[in-house]
Amino acid sequence: MKTKKNIVFGLYDDEQDLLKAVKVSNERGLKIYDVYSPFPIHGLDPLLGLKESRLHIVGFIFGTLGAMTAFFFMSWIFKIDWPNVFGGKAFLPTPAFIPITFELTVLFAGIGMVVTYFIVNGLSMKAETEVLHDRISDDKFCLAYDVTGTAFEHTNAYESLLNDTGATFVSSKEMSDL
Repeated sequence: MKTKKNIVFGLYDDEQDLLKAVKVSNERGLKIYDVYSPFPIHGLDPLLGLKESRLHIVGFIFGTLGAMTAFFFMSWIFKIDWPNVFGGKAFLPTPAFIPITFELTVLFAGIGMVVTYFIVNGLSMKAETEVLHDRISDDKFCLAYDVTGTAFEHTNAYESLLNDTGATFVSSKEMSDL
C-alpha cells in the first residue's frame, strides 16, 4: 500500500538563490527532501551531502566483462572451433582482436550502465511519476521539504523560510510515496 507524503516546496528563478536557500536550510538543521533543477548546479552535491556516484565502477566491471567475452570468444574460435591457418597468419592473431574487443567493451559498458541505472532508480516501462509543479525542470529551480506528520506551525516555518530566501512560488502538495 502506498502512503502519502505532504511536500512543501518553493520555486526559484536563479540557481544562486537556490544555493543560498540550501545553505540557510543546512544552518537551521532542516532536512531537505529533494532539489530539482533544469541543469546540474556546481557545488550543490556537497551542500546536500551527496556522495560521488559509483556508476563508473559498474561501467568498468561491465567493460571488463565485454573485453574478456570478446577476447576469449575469438580465441576459442581461432584455436578450437575453426583452427585454420591461412595466408601465413599466426595461429592466434591477437592484434586482429583489438577492434572487436574494443567494440564489445564499449557495448557491454554502455548497456550495463543503463540497465544498472534503471534498476537502482526503480525505473521501468510502468514507472509512474508525480510532478510537484509543471515549471520544475523547465525553467525553475525547486527546493522541497517532506512535512508529513509535522505540526502546522512548523509547516508555516518551512513556507516562511522559502519566502525569506527568495522563492517566487511556495506551495504544498500531497504525493504518494514510492
